Amino acid sequence: MADFGFNEHHQNEVINYMRFARSKRLLRLKTIDSCFQDLKDSRLVEETFTVDEVADMLDGLQVVVRGEVEMELINTAHTNVLLLRQLFSQAEKFYLRLQTDISELENRELLEQVAEFEKTDFKSNSKVNQDSSKPKLAPLNEGGVSELLNKEISRLQEENDKLRARLRTLESQAMSALDEKSKAERALKDLQKIQGDQQCVLRAQEISNLEDTVAAMQADFEKSLSANAASQKELQESLVSAKHDLLRVQEQLSLAEKELEKKFQQTAAYRNMKEILSKKNDQIKDLRKRLQRYESDE
Repeated sequence: MADFGFNEHHQNEVINYMRFARSKRLLRLKTIDSCFQDLKDSRLVEETFTVDEVADMLDGLQVVVRGEVEMELINTAHTNVLLLRQLFSQAEKFYLRLQTDISELENRELLEQVAEFEKTDFKSNSKVNQDSSKPKLAPLNEGGVSELLNKEISRLQEENDKLRARLRTLESQAMSALDEKSKAERALKDLQKIQGDQQCVLRAQEISNLEDTVAAMQADFEKSLSANAASQKELQESLVSAKHDLLRVQEQLSLAEKELEKKFQQTAAYRNMKEILSKKNDQIKDLRKRLQRYESDE
C-alpha cells in the first residue's frame, strides 16, 4: 500500500479503522431497518389507510429514522475527534506539528478512491498488499508523517554529530588547559624555589648589614660615652672654677659695699641725716610719753 504514503504498520491501522467504521455503519443500518420493520409489524395491520393515518405513520418513522441517523453522525464525528487526538498526541511526543486541510475532506476524487479501496479490500476479506491490480489511494500529503520523522531524525543526528564534535573540541581544550596548568604549577614551584634561595641570600645579606650597622652604632655609642665623660669632667671643672670665681666676686662686692658705706658715713650729708633721724627719734619718744600720760589721765 505504498501509494497511500504509509508504511505497513500505518496501512494496517487505516484498514482497522475502516473496518471499525463499516461495522458501526452496518449496525446503524440494521437499526434503521428494524425501525421500518417495527412500523410494518405494528401499524400495517389493515388493508386500507386514510391519508392522515399514512401521514402520521410517516411522521413517526421520520422522527425515529432522523434520531438514529443524527446519533450515528454525531457518534462518527466524536470518534474522528478521538482518532485525531491520538494522532496529535503521538506527534507531540516527537515534537511534530501536524496540520489538516479541511478542503481535502470533500475531494470527490480522493473519496472515490477510498470507496474503491474499501470495496476491493473487504471483498477479498484480507489485508491490502502492494499488488498493482488493486486500486490504491493517492497520498493525502506528499511528505507524509514518515518523511517528517525522517527529517527530524536527520536533524537530531546532525545536532548529535555537532555536539559530539563540540565535545571532542572541549575535551581537547580541557586537556590542553590541564597541560598548561601542570606546566604553570611546575614553573611556579621552580620560581618559588629560586625565590626561596634568593630570599635566603637576601636575608643573609640583611643580617650581615644589620650586624655591621650594630657594630658601627656600638662604636659610635662608645665614642659618645667617652666624649660625654670628658665633657662631663670639663663641665665639672668649669663649674668648680665658676663657683670659686663667684665667691671671689661676692667677697669683692662685700668689701666694696663696706668701703662704700664707710665712705658714705664720713660725708656731711650722712651726718646731717643721722642727726635729723636722732632728733626725730627723740620727738617720737616724747610724743609716746605724752600719749601715755594722756591715756592715764583719761
